[in-house]
Amino acid sequence: MKNRVYGIEKKKAKWGWIFVFPSLIFFALFSFYPIINAAYTSFFKKNLLSLRPPKFVGFDNYKYIFSSPDFWNSFRATIIFTIGTFVPIVIISLLLATFIMSRKKFQKFFEMAFYSPAVLSSVTAAVIWLMIFEPRGLANQFINFITGSSGKDWRWLSSGGMVQLATIIVYFWKYIGYFTIIFISGLASIPQSVHEAAKIDGATSYQDFKYITLPLLKSTTVLVSIMSMLQCLKTFSTQYLFTQSGAPTEPINVITLNIYNTAIRDHSIGKASAMSIVLFLLMLILTIIQFKISKNDDVDFN
Repeated sequence: MKNRVYGIEKKKAKWGWIFVFPSLIFFALFSFYPIINAAYTSFFKKNLLSLRPPKFVGFDNYKYIFSSPDFWNSFRATIIFTIGTFVPIVIISLLLATFIMSRKKFQKFFEMAFYSPAVLSSVTAAVIWLMIFEPRGLANQFINFITGSSGKDWRWLSSGGMVQLATIIVYFWKYIGYFTIIFISGLASIPQSVHEAAKIDGATSYQDFKYITLPLLKSTTVLVSIMSMLQCLKTFSTQYLFTQSGAPTEPINVITLNIYNTAIRDHSIGKASAMSIVLFLLMLILTIIQFKISKNDDVDFN
């Protein structure tokens, strides 16, 4: 009997690998190969438009970028953008999901309303907000209405601090609904009987949220945290379009934008590849840290 069960499991495993193998090939081709190729290229001095063979320079590209004020400015801009976007997205998307789940009516309407910006491309979202941030746009009109001022230009696209805030707003608006839906899925997976038992024991709504919902939602929170953090670290299109529209480059010159300019404008593929590897390692380290901090046993309701 045991041999028969073992044979069935072995056959299932074999067919599982057969179905998964094509996906692994595509994943390796479009994910692992670019990473390996970038790591290899980062040790060479290579000009994008030159027909000369690349020259091996060892760690010179890494030494250059780590001694470059431009790279450290990009690092600072990336960290500011990531923290300014990642933290509000995680907190507010959880609160929005809790609010939507507590509604007896219009749940689907709220879900569609918040999720709708996520279906737009990043370029489309950036173009929409470029018009909003114009001197005569809705952003200035709204702030002037709130503050009681009239005709004041808040310089969304010309002031360093304001252009940083503008890029954060664009990403927050685009992705808040996406992560809200993920939190809603996590909240829906919590058995209603757990909340009912807490209510019978006299727990308030706040206590139920703090001591039941948050612990049971930890795996979803980790997922949202990692996904939103990686999304912020990869940001490019908003900053690129803003700088192309005349916004100052330095405050929003994130690492991805610096990689693009180094490779396309300066034609230095080796240095751009080195920056790509540094960004990859940064993302990998931060992801591992998040997993370590939030590591715990999953709750089993069976």
